[in-house]
Amino acid sequence: MTPKPARPARRPQPARPVFELGGQRVEPGELQRLDLPVSKLPTGTEIGIPVAVAHGAAAGPTLWVSSTVHGDELNGVAIIRRVLKQLNPKALRGTVIAVSVVNVFGLLQTSRYLPDRRDLNRSFPGSPRGPLAARLAHLFLEEVVRRSDVGIDLHTGSDGRNNLPQIRCDLSDPATRSLARAFGAPVIVHAALRDGSLRAAARHLGIPALLYEGGEAHRFDPMSIEIGARGLIRVLVKLGMLEGPPPLGEDEPFESQRSTWIRSGKAGLCEIHATLGRRVSVGEVVATVFDTTGRLEHAVKTKVAGIVIGRSERALVHRGDALIHVAEPPHA
Repeated sequence: MTPKPARPARRPQPARPVFELGGQRVEPGELQRLDLPVSKLPTGTEIGIPVAVAHGAAAGPTLWVSSTVHGDELNGVAIIRRVLKQLNPKALRGTVIAVSVVNVFGLLQTSRYLPDRRDLNRSFPGSPRGPLAARLAHLFLEEVVRRSDVGIDLHTGSDGRNNLPQIRCDLSDPATRSLARAFGAPVIVHAALRDGSLRAAARHLGIPALLYEGGEAHRFDPMSIEIGARGLIRVLVKLGMLEGPPPLGEDEPFESQRSTWIRSGKAGLCEIHATLGRRVSVGEVVATVFDTTGRLEHAVKTKVAGIVIGRSERALVHRGDALIHVAEPPHA
């Protein structure tokens, strides 16, 4: 019998580099939690951004996911917690940088803003020598965003507003649109980039980023958390960072190029009839505003058709207040 030729020796694969963040090291195949130092409180207490790094055993893209850029928006904390419990860094290709609380100062004060009332999501790219908001934005951009290939920023409605789970992004960018559809939220809304926003800063660096909205400030919303966690896993599968079929999601989301707030024409007490996710037609009565005696004052009608993606949860309204947010169909 003729002996089989010997197989050529396999070349040894180069060792995957250690991931470093804020001077701290994460070995391949490890999930490590660390703090990124920011500043001190007036008491002298050190304040840092909590970061979890899942550094995969195999090479691949780096994805950042962030939450609580606004300090009172908490659903993202629960979403990140749920996803990290499912991640096995030994089976991960690439790296996930998960920042559950970016605006630590706002969280401590249960406030959307920083102590100086600045909005962190209007402070990017920031500066190492500016006010606190600028310094925090600069630190996050340099330490987290610049190291990433893709980003997902998790939000809720602002105080007193509730949002249907949705992705907001630049639909004119093919790579961003592909990621948005992979996420599998019920609705995708085209959102122009705003100066000073995290999304705009990432785009300037050539990094596609999605903004996920779901639920309201100060409280957890189970549906928004579930859809957000599934969406993150679906994106990781889409990027080839995880194997296997993606979790169930919306394969054909409602895409909207434009959204409109329906506003109250009068002041008073308001009962909103339109629920999140409901389709509304032009001229439909979606809310009733009345005075304190209970007399009918004003029937609020929609001027556009579409899906209700946001609504006010406040009963007291002034003239011009936004009541419901409608995502219009693509060819409206």
